[in-house]
Amino acid sequence: MYRKKFLKTCGYGCLALLGGSTLLESCVGTKYLQVPFEGEFLTVPIDAFTYTNKKIQGFRKYIVIHNEQLQYPICVYRFSEAAYSALLMKCTHQGTELQVFGDRLQCPAHGSEFTNTGFVQNGPADSPLRTFPVRIESNTLKIDLK
Repeated sequence: MYRKKFLKTCGYGCLALLGGSTLLESCVGTKYLQVPFEGEFLTVPIDAFTYTNKKIQGFRKYIVIHNEQLQYPICVYRFSEAAYSALLMKCTHQGTELQVFGDRLQCPAHGSEFTNTGFVQNGPADSPLRTFPVRIESNTLKIDLK
């Protein structure tokens, strides 16, 4: 095999791997869920994080929840079976609704970025996102909005 042909083949192989992994990750997609209030809590079924893709069962990293009584959605991240983080998707810079990109939230207005725990990663925002306490009760996440 000639060097030029070898490098070309390797280059195409690397591109195929990168493209394939991106496609597979996007197959899971973001789950948007309308959730009810139970008293002062938003209730989210834990199985909302579960997905099945061609006989393979896995867990979503996050879901975005809505309720008509809320002005902004809440992004709930799953770190483990017992660890979750609930973040109000409102930029602390000027109040724009954030967008979720994997492990970070980004403001489309001015580019502020936040981690999946709510801390500022890039400004102009300088204060962390509002977080809510989350507890698990019988296969349900209860998000306290106090």
